[in-house]
Amino acid sequence: MRGAPVKRTSRDIRTANRYEVLRQIIAASPTSRQELAAATGLSLATVATLVGELLDLRMITEVGFEDSAGGRPRGLVAVNTSGGALIGVDIAETYVHVELFDLALNVLARAEEDMRPGESLPEQVVSHVAAAVGSVVAQAGVEAARVLGVGVSVPGQVDRDTGIAEYAPNWDWHDVPLLDLLSEHIAYPLYLDNPLRACAVAELWFGAARGHGDAVVVNLGTGVGAGLVLGGGLHRGVSNSAGEWGHTTLVLDGRLCHCGNHGCVETYVGAPGIMLNLRELSPCSPLLHPEDQTATIDALARGVGTGDPVAVKVVRDTARYLGAAVADLVNLLNPEVVVLSSWVASRLGEPLVQEVREAVARHALRRPLAATEIVLSPIPTDPVCLGAATFALEGALQSVGQRGAGKDTAGKRTTRARSRTAPPS
Repeated sequence: MRGAPVKRTSRDIRTANRYEVLRQIIAASPTSRQELAAATGLSLATVATLVGELLDLRMITEVGFEDSAGGRPRGLVAVNTSGGALIGVDIAETYVHVELFDLALNVLARAEEDMRPGESLPEQVVSHVAAAVGSVVAQAGVEAARVLGVGVSVPGQVDRDTGIAEYAPNWDWHDVPLLDLLSEHIAYPLYLDNPLRACAVAELWFGAARGHGDAVVVNLGTGVGAGLVLGGGLHRGVSNSAGEWGHTTLVLDGRLCHCGNHGCVETYVGAPGIMLNLRELSPCSPLLHPEDQTATIDALARGVGTGDPVAVKVVRDTARYLGAAVADLVNLLNPEVVVLSSWVASRLGEPLVQEVREAVARHALRRPLAATEIVLSPIPTDPVCLGAATFALEGALQSVGQRGAGKDTAGKRTTRARSRTAPPS
């Protein structure tokens, strides 16, 4: 039955452990096997075995020794940055952004394709993705064999096992076989998920959620949602649908949402909702660019910076809605940190964050609020691309031992890949 829990096999657990060890090496290179055992909670013998596997795969390398008190010097390992490349794809409603990373998840190349209003047919989106992926590979001069995989983030609800974009309300997509379509143009293993999970993983690895067991990453873009880190791991829900907070009801009988309901959070704090907030306040405002979300949000950000009263009020009103909705997350999940992420949050910056903090304080219960910090994402690059690249990394580690099983009759790697285990992160 769909949604029934999948029993984790010993191989699934080994893959998750391999992923966690590599994650720690990326975070703390160079490091010793003893330090890895302490950081992961795995036995030293297990860590030694997993480190050996990663050395064989050329994902890490030996880099010397460090002294230990009264014992033999400890061998140090570090990421082998040239041991492979990962690609992260951020498909958003108005653009496709792609970044190519080395194995330490440093950005080596970027490409972006704008998508005009109405340019949302699956074939059109796939064409943009293929062009941007080809561009970053060419820019970086990476051999095809070094690309370990491509993580693809697409808005809405996705089935990461089948590669199907099940529902994207802003595009009216239903059961689009996205990875099948992409595989006709991209000759690398492909892994699908959505931006809520991608941003949460990026913050957990490199951002404001690092070191926290419970965190919420709020994505503010054209669409809105919340990536959830609970108990130290990424929370997906039984059907990989957790985090659709943007489609919870904020205003009874409020604005019509693309999902068909009224009064959803997204309709008040997503980019189109912010534009409507501006239009309702000042229909003829020069800050409003009716067909351009990015230009409108940029104009509001500049207006707040110069003290424009209309811009200040629009951001304050938006923060009132957002603060009430974030307070629900604080009361419900009791997180250590709430991170405001994605392009709208980045552009509006600290003025929005400060207003949101004040609004949350008016609505959240005192005890959970006292334990929660509300911050802007510190990640300087596209967090969705970064998180998507980690999905490709997870898939590459899972495929260890199956290298020969994924070849077609011509001896090429298949272009679709599946990843069933949820990583520790």
